[in-house]
Amino acid sequence: MDLQLGGRTALVTASSGGIGLEIARSLARDGATVIVNGRTEATVSKAVASIRGDIPAAKLVPLVTDCGTKAGCDETIAKHPTVDILVNNLGIYEAVGFFEETDEAWHRLFEINVMSGVRLSRHYLRGMLDRKRGRVVFISSESGVTPAPEMAHYSATKTMQLSISRSLAELTKGTAVTVNTVMPGPTWTDSVAHFVGDVFPGVPAETAEKRFIAENRPTSLLQRFIRPAEIGDFVAFVCSDRSSAINGAALRAEGGLVRSAF
Repeated sequence: MDLQLGGRTALVTASSGGIGLEIARSLARDGATVIVNGRTEATVSKAVASIRGDIPAAKLVPLVTDCGTKAGCDETIAKHPTVDILVNNLGIYEAVGFFEETDEAWHRLFEINVMSGVRLSRHYLRGMLDRKRGRVVFISSESGVTPAPEMAHYSATKTMQLSISRSLAELTKGTAVTVNTVMPGPTWTDSVAHFVGDVFPGVPAETAEKRFIAENRPTSLLQRFIRPAEIGDFVAFVCSDRSSAINGAALRAEGGLVRSAF
């Protein structure tokens, strides 16, 4: 399927690795000019090289800044005042018991996971509405609808993204602008692979993956971790004109983990 993204400029926050990198790769493969973002020049350069290794003609623009801060968002907007596609992918997580989650930890996750998307959307969505065309996508998590007790603060920020996304979608009536949320399930990023390795030390990666899903996410219909490229391709579709009838939606890409028909 040709997603017809040629001529579009996309900003994907935290796209120097993990799911963000694969979203950037999928968008670039379908012709978009992609602003590849990370906090260090080394990680951004590595990401750009990785995408160009697969797609030599990829149109990529490096952006080294921390969008988890107001200063970083301001710098991003100053350097790139207009985009056609905004993917609010930036987010962090940590497994901490509720009674050990400090005020500082709650504030940190709120600032990064929620306010980064709020600040960027506040600027870029206005321009999209003026042009009556554009895409905003928030990358949430299945934890937004099935909160994890070991990540109460993280889950809360993911639920907030669902609400914010729907609120912003209400502003798009009568335009070709859409605002949606994608909810990935457990995804095999480098950081997750490291985490699973810590949970099952000395166990081969494939075996550890199966054990983790069986013991911790037994309702998964895939019975495996999702690969970042699977999320990347889905998000690219949501960013395209092919998805024009999808707006204000919380789109589940969690492998059937959530036991709900809705």
